[in-house]
Amino acid sequence: MSTQYENYVGLGIAGNFALHLAQAGELEDFKDVITADEAAPKGIFPFYLPHYIPSTNATTRTPKDILTTYPLSSDTLKLPEANVNVQTEPEVGLVCEINYKDGKVKSITPTHFGAYNDCSIRVAGAEKISDKKNWGRSSKGIASSLLAIDKFEEGGVMDNYSICSFLKRDNTLTPYGEDVELNGYSYFYSKLTGWIKNQINTQENFGPLEPLSEYIKACNYPAKAIISIGATRYTEYGETTFLKVGDEIFVVVYNHDSYSFKDVVTILNDEEYTKEEMSILHQKVL
Repeated sequence: MSTQYENYVGLGIAGNFALHLAQAGELEDFKDVITADEAAPKGIFPFYLPHYIPSTNATTRTPKDILTTYPLSSDTLKLPEANVNVQTEPEVGLVCEINYKDGKVKSITPTHFGAYNDCSIRVAGAEKISDKKNWGRSSKGIASSLLAIDKFEEGGVMDNYSICSFLKRDNTLTPYGEDVELNGYSYFYSKLTGWIKNQINTQENFGPLEPLSEYIKACNYPAKAIISIGATRYTEYGETTFLKVGDEIFVVVYNHDSYSFKDVVTILNDEEYTKEEMSILHQKVL
């Protein structure tokens, strides 16, 4: 497993793609969370807190110890020991630089993007979203090959990219998440980075959400972050199929001007996992 992001804070966005939360059975978790507009994401959860040192000052919440365990892997996904349902969550992951001023996030600059698996436990009644997100090493996925961002705004390279995902079981490759363009995200580009900045600075310990600014302070203000920007919608198969040992997971972010969806399927069936203008995450389930 790659450890190149061990000094990066790991954050994920909940509810940034229409209908996903309903498919994941998580709408009830957010019933009391009021957002600025109907399309806005519901909040940000931590999945990894590097070098976390508990504050001696009173804080509103201490994160679970497991959040200090590095969970990212580019080749394997280890299921929890408990007998629970687990689903791939196909997402775009952003590598970001964070600048702070007076203890608050001043700016967030995405530098790279690629295929990401925000793998999640499906259990009702979890206290916090993060309780379903990190159960130890190799419980998350990020592609080993990421793509450079020229500018995180309309007219940039990401305009031309789509994301799709598959599960390979019994040697059969089946679409798991819908094939969608990245600009299908509810919040994207400057609207997204502005929202992330504000959310980190203001999010409180409420319902399924946690006080991020307190956590980031206790991590001594990490200069870099991995931010997963929300899971896309499942296919009918993906919505009803949970992971088991022996499965293979594929999340693919690709330039749809250079490749068709059919091309992606052919490339995966031919086991060509390194391509120009494509970020492929391939994890074996253990």
